[in-house]
Amino acid sequence: MFLSIAKERFIVILDSIANLGQYAGVHPRFKQAIEFLQTHDIKTLEPGRYEIDGSHLFANVQHYDTKLKADSIWEAHRKYYDIQIVAEGAETLGHSPIERAEETTAYNEESDYALFAANGDFFTLNEGYFVFFAPQDVHSPCVAVDEKPAPVKKIVIKVEI
Repeated sequence: MFLSIAKERFIVILDSIANLGQYAGVHPRFKQAIEFLQTHDIKTLEPGRYEIDGSHLFANVQHYDTKLKADSIWEAHRKYYDIQIVAEGAETLGHSPIERAEETTAYNEESDYALFAANGDFFTLNEGYFVFFAPQDVHSPCVAVDEKPAPVKKIVIKVEI
């Protein structure tokens, strides 16, 4: 499923992890990312970094409590695509095209992020679903569904562009 968050020309991919294989052609490293997910039980992965192809492709497994929307941050990356997968729980994520956001913290090359002020659209990412963000996608992750903080286990696969 493709989901047009901004209701214009900007498209975010949001789909079930069961359909992730359909997107193998998006980038040459996506196939490796899909193979990693197919050969690991995402519910049992411990928090930490899992190198799939060194710094070119890796997964960060995270456990955290979601936060209130007022406490959320808006970020974007330049060197990596994000494939964000909720393994347990659910969270709300925000999206804004980078053209509609204002950079508030300059890009940090070492950490590959810049922070933004944005007024985007929000959607819920449920357990077993993923979202794909590209560099032009300013996003606000880790937001509580219905403003009720709750635990989430998420895998973020970083795919070097």
